[in-house]
Amino acid sequence: MSAEWDEDERVWVATSNDVEGLAAQSETLELLEKSALAAISDLTELNGIASDLPEIPVRDT
Repeated sequence: MSAEWDEDERVWVATSNDVEGLAAQSETLELLEKSALAAISDLTELNGIASDLPEIPVRDT
């Protein structure tokens, strides 16, 4: 997942090449993380991706 600041809309936008359909936006990075993680959880279920992980691992790059 990557996050970029959209100057025109004044929001952070998250997208991912690994999670089909992920597009989340929020006014702060903290809110973006929560929104994106919730969307990833929903999208993995909707896309039929099975996981036995208790949570989605997040790391800074």
